[in-house]
Amino acid sequence: MKMAKSLSRVIIATSFGLAVAGLISPASAEMKPSLAALGAPPIPADNPQTPEKIELGKLLFFDSRIGGDASVSCADCHIPKQGWGFNDPISRGYPGVIHWRNSQTVINSAYLGKLFWTGSAKSLENQAPSAALGAVSGNGERDMVEARLAFIPEYVKRFNQVFGDDWPKVNNVWKAMAAFERTLIHNDTPFDKYMRGDKKALSEQQVRGLELFQGKANCIACHNGPLLTDQKYYNLGLPRAEDWLTSGLAQITFRYEQYAKGVTEEMYRKIKDDAGLYYRTKQKSDMGKFRTPPLRYTAYTAPFMHNGTFFDFDEVVDFYNDGGSSNEFTDGTMAASKTKLLKPLGLTDTEKEDLVAFLEALSGPEIKMSTPKLPRYAPLPAMAN
Repeated sequence: MKMAKSLSRVIIATSFGLAVAGLISPASAEMKPSLAALGAPPIPADNPQTPEKIELGKLLFFDSRIGGDASVSCADCHIPKQGWGFNDPISRGYPGVIHWRNSQTVINSAYLGKLFWTGSAKSLENQAPSAALGAVSGNGERDMVEARLAFIPEYVKRFNQVFGDDWPKVNNVWKAMAAFERTLIHNDTPFDKYMRGDKKALSEQQVRGLELFQGKANCIACHNGPLLTDQKYYNLGLPRAEDWLTSGLAQITFRYEQYAKGVTEEMYRKIKDDAGLYYRTKQKSDMGKFRTPPLRYTAYTAPFMHNGTFFDFDEVVDFYNDGGSSNEFTDGTMAASKTKLLKPLGLTDTEKEDLVAFLEALSGPEIKMSTPKLPRYAPLPAMAN
């Protein structure tokens, strides 16, 4: 015990001494956030990639028969031509309802350990059923999905080849989809090239924007690492989604979500803002918090934020430059959890333009894909006896 304490003191003293000597900064000793190029995505040991599995997952991603009434596929809310998301502030939902949050892009989701806006899924294999079976999204049923797939000979053959299934198993649907989504990688942007040593990959304006991102604008406090997200949760005090005020269907969905997530009766009757992480933890300190979104591929994914409240980079930069929103929410506990990181930045118009130019460098060529030809139903073969 004494040796451990002595060693700890030596490490602290050495770090402090180096900082004083100017060899490292105090911030470096405290592991200051940094940026990096994006490498290959992690592949789980229990779901290895194969070409056959990836191709099967691609078909299933675009196939609406995974949903409740066979009209909504993953690709209906994650549209390739719309940044692999949905370009309305609030995503479309299952027929007859509307969703209640902005649809995030699938691009680079393979790297995330916290999926959805409040991190309710820890892997793509967990995310897929939550979306496909969720009441206001896919609204599917596991037994119905398996029954439909059993009537599609091409799927029966492919599931047997890939997984050894006698007939398609629903849990393997999610594995195949996840394998396909892990191929949707965007890691060859001007920013990546610059970080790998090509100092001509960014313009002079974008380099100035990078310096602002890491310095005066302090974006790096939350948007750091190769994915440009710390995957932590913050309450930004965003303006309320306009759909809550103008759309009857949106209001119905919002109230349904309060009921489904088990809020108190008082909260159900009074709340008018999305409580975010609170629904998972039931801690008042988590009111209005959402996971930091990655900044990659954002040239194609507007509108931004969990409620789609900003439509371009200029609006986002203005929001942060002003120190966040003046929205104090309906519930005082929501305002109490607003992050203290947001402060007026004092950026000039030129600096704001430089910062926007850098944000644009976080996106490379658009990832395009046509809808594949999907296999058809056929009668089940007659039993021998």
